[in-house]
Amino acid sequence: MTVTITVFERSPDGGRGLARDTRVRWALEEVGQPYEARLVSFAAMKEPAHLALHPFGQIPTFEDGDFALFETGAIVFHIAERHAGLLPGDAQARARAIMWMFAALNTVEPPILDLVTTKVLESDQPWSKERLPLVEGRIRVRLQQLSDRLGDAEWLDGAFSAGDLLMVSVLLRLKASGLLGEHANLSAYVARGEARPAYKRAFDAQLAVFTASQ
Repeated sequence: MTVTITVFERSPDGGRGLARDTRVRWALEEVGQPYEARLVSFAAMKEPAHLALHPFGQIPTFEDGDFALFETGAIVFHIAERHAGLLPGDAQARARAIMWMFAALNTVEPPILDLVTTKVLESDQPWSKERLPLVEGRIRVRLQQLSDRLGDAEWLDGAFSAGDLLMVSVLLRLKASGLLGEHANLSAYVARGEARPAYKRAFDAQLAVFTASQ
């Protein structure tokens, strides 16, 4: 049975590959797992049928027969566990790759999402301009720490893993802000991720949905 994921019918990211379904698409492409994408509107995301899959009314979800998952990190981890290519065979290297998955979503992404909130959702608030430098400052701390750890390595811990997939996906949100460009090694790291054929296929698939909705 073919895996089915839910994706935005009309992605708010403008087809830039920032919607979280791109991360799941990328993981599936990396391991060579065919999948189908079911388009979901913003209205349908709040209806009972979708809430039965995702209680918080978001995307993506993952269905494989009667088995269903929500939460991007959990879905990518499930894919990586079931198929070769995203987690090392060595137990300790595998644990470190999983560690980087958690670091991407729990440590690096939250301040980046806070920047999006400040610039987009709170831009009309009188305190928004004063808050922005504080948010950017927290991001700069995280980027410096990550840059120091990465150094001149190609990937975070040896070969490309699910940890890199999620970290690159998180950092992509910063390209337009200019903050990522302050670290040449991080910019190159993200570019390597974008250059992977599996990422390109995932990006093109998400862009095609957005283009068709115009």
